[in-house]
Amino acid sequence: MNEDLKKAVYTNDKNEQAKVYEEYVKQVTPTKSLPLNMLKAFIIGGLICCLGQFITNLIASSGVSEDDTAAWTNVILIGISVILTGFGLYKKLGEFAGAGSLVPITGFANSVASSAIEFKKEGQVFGIGCKIFTIAGPVILYGILSSFILGVIYVILKISGVV
Repeated sequence: MNEDLKKAVYTNDKNEQAKVYEEYVKQVTPTKSLPLNMLKAFIIGGLICCLGQFITNLIASSGVSEDDTAAWTNVILIGISVILTGFGLYKKLGEFAGAGSLVPITGFANSVASSAIEFKKEGQVFGIGCKIFTIAGPVILYGILSSFILGVIYVILKISGVV
C-alpha cells in the first residue's frame, strides 16, 4: 500500500479519502481498447461458429440425417469445449477473446465443466454433484422459466385466434 493511501485511511477527511481512493483505482484498473476487444471477440466467436459449420457440413456430407447432424455437431462442440477447459486452454481463450468465447454452446459447456473441475476436490457428491451448476444454474432456470412464460402467452394467443 502506498504512503498516500495509508495516510488517507487514517485521516478523518472524507474528501481526501475519496480522492486518494479514486487515484488508487485508476492505478490498478487495467486499461483496454474497446475496438480491439470487439475485433478479437468477433474473430474468435466467428471462428468457433465456422468450426461448428465445418463439423456440420462434414457430418451431413456422410449421409447423416439433419437432426442427427445437429445433435452430433453439438456433442462434438461440447466435447471440444470441455477438453479445452480441462487443460486450462478455454480460460486463456476467454481472456483473449472476451465475449467471443461465450458462443452459446461452447461457453455454456465451459461454465459447467469449470465448476466441476473447481469443486472436484470436495468430492463427487458434495463437490461436483452440488456445485456443478453454480454458474450455469441461473441460465438453465431463467431459460426454462422464460420458455414456459412464452409458451403460455403463445397458447393464450392461439386460443384467442391471434396466432
